[in-house]
Amino acid sequence: MRDEGTLKQPPRLEWPAGGSDPVLESLQLTYLPDLDHVNMEGLLGDPRLGRVALVSSFGAESVVLLHYVTRFFPDMPVLFIETGCHFPETLAYRDLLTARLGLNLVNVRPEAALIAEEDPDGTLHARDPNMCCTLRKTFPLADALAGYDAWISGRKRYQGLTRAALPALERDGSHIKVNPLVFWSPDQIAAYVERHALPRHPLVDRGYASIGCAPCTRPVKPGEDLRAGRWADNPDKTECGIHLGPDGRFARAKRR
Repeated sequence: MRDEGTLKQPPRLEWPAGGSDPVLESLQLTYLPDLDHVNMEGLLGDPRLGRVALVSSFGAESVVLLHYVTRFFPDMPVLFIETGCHFPETLAYRDLLTARLGLNLVNVRPEAALIAEEDPDGTLHARDPNMCCTLRKTFPLADALAGYDAWISGRKRYQGLTRAALPALERDGSHIKVNPLVFWSPDQIAAYVERHALPRHPLVDRGYASIGCAPCTRPVKPGEDLRAGRWADNPDKTECGIHLGPDGRFARAKRR
């Protein structure tokens, strides 16, 4: 049991400037005072989070987050961004897990007219991968999250240098974002899958350590970063852009 009297201030967990506020600090003090006292179920059920959705790519490790969260909150909406570019194996895996875990799945799709206008020949990912992600992922997710106050992500610190200092609780634009598995190790992820006999993504056995859209994902080579297979031909691109950060803002004019 936590000794409230020994904790004077909540630890910052390397929050960036602008990334903390009284609500986050209070939530962290209550549920995440240190790594030995983590009450993730309590945090996810706290009414101060408001309306909460889980966002899943149904990728290499997604089954752990989906099982971990929905066993406590079985009716939680699970948002899947259906970009139109996923591996067939990912879509089949989504359907399998939805049935197996009884997920409240919400498929989020990009605006068809916008894709037809901006990517008529389906080559935008090669010409401008950032714009492709913006149109197919960032905009649709932003629209979907407009109905929620907080969302849950499956990011983890061990996934690469760009995620090495992730906090468990952060601001993402106007939303609160929770990363329940942020401190888990690869061994803990593997053990959880085995303990609960969870099905793995079929591409994992083919060397895909991180799985996104098919045109921009390749297997990872021995010794590479876990996310090295994502946008491998674009070394300056490491994220799809759906994670805005504490001061994230973007404006979008609605099509008439």
